[in-house]
Amino acid sequence: MDNTDIAKRATALKAYIRVMRDESGYTGPVDIVSHSVGTCITRYLLEVMDGAARKENVRQLIGLGPPNNGSVLAELFHDPLKGKDIINRLTGIFVPQGFDPSMDLIVQDVRPASPAMQKLRVAGTREDITYRIIVTANPEGMPDFFPLFEGKTWDTNSNGDWQETWEGDGIVPHSESRLPGISLDILPLGKDDADLLLRPDQYCHINLPKNPVIIDRIMHYLTTPLS
Repeated sequence: MDNTDIAKRATALKAYIRVMRDESGYTGPVDIVSHSVGTCITRYLLEVMDGAARKENVRQLIGLGPPNNGSVLAELFHDPLKGKDIINRLTGIFVPQGFDPSMDLIVQDVRPASPAMQKLRVAGTREDITYRIIVTANPEGMPDFFPLFEGKTWDTNSNGDWQETWEGDGIVPHSESRLPGISLDILPLGKDDADLLLRPDQYCHINLPKNPVIIDRIMHYLTTPLS
């Protein structure tokens, strides 16, 4: 999709769901699995655009590493001292060559103080939808978890200053993913998890959708939604 904002992408998602329903004839509840900012787009559709009407029949929203409260990294891109270095490190891996955050509408929309994020905060979650938030962490502090940031994730402290944490996936810290009343599924389950020790990089943000452990947890929720 071209450089469009969260609202337009949410509108496109709504149209896609309608097409899928028309083609299949299915009118029952659906589960939506979203990665990263895709969760914000899905939430914008369900909470902001459809929050009052409740026409979208959704059983579960499963978000992988979502910046639900806005992205610290999107804000850090604009920092006059750190922004350029952060962009250079991520170029070719997480952002394209020649990336200009000021011109990227999604980046602007996921800045914590953006109008889109404020609309999501005001709308709040829906009680008719079960929310699942799956995130990862680097409890062993292994640099290979996300080498571009030496295994850490950028976050802010209570004073609003930049800090690094092991409680994140290299791109999204846990503080960004939290929603009121909804617990985080933090994987792997323990710091001695053999899978993490063998392939720590598969738990970073970029690899979440293809991590077998994450996929198993998604399938668990899709097949046993009341768990």
